[in-house]
Amino acid sequence: MQAASPSPWWRPESHSDRRPFLLARNRIKAAFRAWFEGQDFLEVETAALQVSPGNEAHLHAFATQALTISGEAAPLYLHTSPEFSCKKLLAAGERRIFDFGKVWRNRERGALHHPEFTMLEWYRVDAPYQTLMDDCAALLALAAETAGTREFRFRDHVCDPFAAPERVTVAEAFDRHASIDLLASISADGAVDRDALAASARAVGIRVADDDTWADVFSRVIVEKVEPNLGIGRATILCEYPVAEAALARPKPGDPRVAERFELYACGVELANAFGELTDAAEQRRRFEAEMDEKARVHGERYPLDEDFLAALAIMPQASGSALGFDRLVMLAAGASRVDQVMWTPVAG
Repeated sequence: MQAASPSPWWRPESHSDRRPFLLARNRIKAAFRAWFEGQDFLEVETAALQVSPGNEAHLHAFATQALTISGEAAPLYLHTSPEFSCKKLLAAGERRIFDFGKVWRNRERGALHHPEFTMLEWYRVDAPYQTLMDDCAALLALAAETAGTREFRFRDHVCDPFAAPERVTVAEAFDRHASIDLLASISADGAVDRDALAASARAVGIRVADDDTWADVFSRVIVEKVEPNLGIGRATILCEYPVAEAALARPKPGDPRVAERFELYACGVELANAFGELTDAAEQRRRFEAEMDEKARVHGERYPLDEDFLAALAIMPQASGSALGFDRLVMLAAGASRVDQVMWTPVAG
């Protein structure tokens, strides 16, 4: 016998069960706004329709088109992040901005994924990306305090949101959780050695297909060996990603093999992705084109480049920026088990 489908979110009994989570969401959003405004940030609202939804190989967008009065069509996309627009505002002269932006990602649905969700992004001009690590720690604690909880729980994991996050490099995490020397597969100029990483992965029991790229193997190690161990007991900041896995981040000074990128984890859940922002427009174009070549190879499609963004990047000041999955953080703080429980009107399906 097939199990009965859950009641739609708009049924009064379902809404009554979800309402405490939704009220917590509103309180956390208000507290975050006050926190940013207290640090002289300006809230911005970026347009959802863009000529390019982003240029990461494995992100899938929702496509549409704009029609002229005569019926001529031009392709547009719902953005997967407000990042390009926010960086244009930095080029325009803004220095501290944040955006609670609705974003859309296709082919994503599950306990931690939803086709439409809220991304909290913030940017600081002339600030090192380590400052964003401090921001993330402060926001975790503020979310917990506002929701009235002392700990985050997800599935079998517990995390103290008030404890200082552990800071671990990706290379350290590969060694600690997978017994793999990651940097042995990366040359001094950032180029990667697929066969070296594949051999190391096979040696510790990770499946590697003949057509897997270095990035495929890297991702499999992250998902199978590293991520399940992050943010347990206290939050984890996983930093210094290989340059090959940080298309929008600048290289780390003194070590061009890795980039100024970190991700924030709590209870094994990825919450934020942050960069010391790349401002070399020529290098950014090269990386985007490589990402789109990979997208075409794997998925048979490519997205256009945002030429306005690349032009703005050439005059953008040095900055650091972070993107935080607001729904996921509210889910942990409010004690929900799925992100759609903390969304006022989830997408049907």
